[in-house]
Formats: sequence, structure tokens, C-alpha cells
Amino acid sequence: MSTHKFTICLWFNNEAEEAAKFYTSIFKDGKIGKISRYGKEGFEFHQRPEGSVMTVDFEANGMQFQALNGGPHFKFNEAISVVITCDTQKEIDYYWEKLTGQGGKEVQCGWLQDKFGLAWQVVPAVFQEMLDSTNKEGASRAMNAMFTMKKFDIATLKQAYQGQ
Repeated sequence: MSTHKFTICLWFNNEAEEAAKFYTSIFKDGKIGKISRYGKEGFEFHQRPEGSVMTVDFEANGMQFQALNGGPHFKFNEAISVVITCDTQKEIDYYWEKLTGQGGKEVQCGWLQDKFGLAWQVVPAVFQEMLDSTNKEGASRAMNAMFTMKKFDIATLKQAYQGQ
């Protein structure tokens, strides 16, 4: 049986290279791969100058992405998001600051939109452990606490879970 890799393609108007640099700067193992450029072929369809960036392959946190300069036809929305599971509050704060910086915006329940409009959820691993536990009352309190948050606060979730 062959192994197939998934690559997530993110459609931008003209910001593919900028976005790839932004994302790879945030993740310690981020790296830019192949950059493809538009040629003369198909100009009547893509309307892009010859030599301009078409796609940028990049890796962030072990995931493969491709940024495409495909024009303004499609925009990001919350129906698709990238989830980052964090072990510490320091990690949550780091990703939250980097992804909301430069024009991103906080949303709710750990969700945010970065400056390009891509939706992310920055989640503490301990929250899922709380929800999966046999302590249903604690899980309910943690869930209620989560609904009051934009950025997750692990200490507040733990206090709620423990009934404090």
C-alpha cells in the first residue's frame, strides 16, 4: 500500500510568498521549499505577469502547505481552521501573539484570524483531557469557563475544572 501525503493549499490574492515567510517565521521547524512562477502560458486565464510567484511550498510544525497566488476570487472563512495544541500557557501566549499580531484578530474560544484571514485555534492539551475525564461536572465547568475566553487561560480552566 502506498503512502500519500496531504498538502494543504491556501489560496491568496498576491500574498503567497509573504504568507509563507510569515508562517515559517512562527514555527521553529518552519521552512520554505519550492517556489513556482507563472509563465506566459495561460495568461488569458490567470492574468499574472510572467515570472510572478504562483505557488510557494512550505512546512510548518511538520505539516505541508502550499500557498497559491490565485487571485481575489476566494477568501478564507472559519469553516476551515488550523488547530495548534499547546502544552503550556507560554506556548499559547507565543502563538496567540504571533498569529494575532500585524493585523490579526482575536475571535472566541481559542480561535483567532491571522492577518491574512486564516482561522486558527490555539488550544491547551489539558483542556481536552478535562473534557475526556470521568469528572463530568468538572468538564462542564471547564467548558463553561472556555466560553468566556478569547485566548485560553490554563490556570482559569484548571480552577473551573476543580470547582474553585
